[in-house]
Amino acid sequence: MTSDSDMQLSGEHVVATYRLRGTRERARELAEAIRVEQTIEFPLDLVERDDIRQEIVASIRSLEPLGEGEHRLILEFPLEIIGRELTQLLNVLYGNISLQRDIRLEGFELPQGLLGSFKGPRYGRKGLAQLVGGAGRPLICTALKPMGLSPGELADLAYRFALGGVDIIKEDHGLTDPPFSPFAERVQLCTRAIRKGNKESGHSAMFVPNVSAPAHAFYRRAHLAATLGAGGLLAAPGLMGFDTVRVLAEDDNLGLPIISHPSLLGGFTVHPGEGIAHGALFGQLNRLVGADAVIFPNHGGRFPFTEEDCRDLVDGTSRTMGRIRASLPMPAGGMSLERVEEMVRFYGPEVGLLIGGELHRHGDLVETCRRFRRLVEEAAAGTAGS
Repeated sequence: MTSDSDMQLSGEHVVATYRLRGTRERARELAEAIRVEQTIEFPLDLVERDDIRQEIVASIRSLEPLGEGEHRLILEFPLEIIGRELTQLLNVLYGNISLQRDIRLEGFELPQGLLGSFKGPRYGRKGLAQLVGGAGRPLICTALKPMGLSPGELADLAYRFALGGVDIIKEDHGLTDPPFSPFAERVQLCTRAIRKGNKESGHSAMFVPNVSAPAHAFYRRAHLAATLGAGGLLAAPGLMGFDTVRVLAEDDNLGLPIISHPSLLGGFTVHPGEGIAHGALFGQLNRLVGADAVIFPNHGGRFPFTEEDCRDLVDGTSRTMGRIRASLPMPAGGMSLERVEEMVRFYGPEVGLLIGGELHRHGDLVETCRRFRRLVEEAAAGTAGS
């Protein structure tokens, strides 16, 4: 049965790649289920209109074996079912099927008609490096911790980090607005301390307070941080929502770089057979919402990321996505000074090396930060000469 509907589609598609686990027969079943579940979510045999079956339901571009018990599925979704909304894009790519087993979103390609709806990172990896005077080399990054310190104690740490030559000094993601360290007082004292440290050191350390806050508070805190002189904002899309981070990144009245924190996102990646691949989640999606830098656990640290995971993630921060700038990968998670040379070899010069608590193990903090900077510069020089 056909309809006299005047449905007219552009012919542009969002292309999504999935990895499916199971036999060939199981993969075929999953492919058919996904293309319906992620679009009309309605029994296909009950759909009376040909145009809905042919134009709205996703089409299978390919289904190929990858190896023992795994297949790669590539689907095409019509652009019109997504419109220009990030929330709907997430819903179509991995909404209901996130509740199923044996399906992993590996990556996606967006047509120009959709890519043009997202501004992406305001500065990107190159612009962020220029802001702190670190163009052409790895950036030196750290975090203010532990939780429980007063605003004055955190400001003293921030001053010593700036004096020691750290490029990016971010707040720990657990620092919100606790009674022992209120947001406004903390940010005011830390920005003042970093300005003092920069003046004495001649460096350009950037202070990045955490604005991962409830819906009624994040916007106010972000603008307060900007008013007080913050150089960037730390935002956790897993806590706030990806589109909330996009709102911050695209706010011209803020104009600040965004550093994305991975809190609450781990459940999407830790099981290799399901969830969302590292490059798609930490790379592509973070770029769409405007993250200039992306924090993630380095391989060999206290989290179970592998070298392959980290390579995929870094690829996701820079693979071609129209005019959207590349994000800066910022590996962290129990890193130490002893691994600096290894990390620079692995990631290259366009990276931010984030070492937190381990910097406090080596005596004088200012001298330790200077050592951190020397190690990074020496490793970068050695890599360039090899």
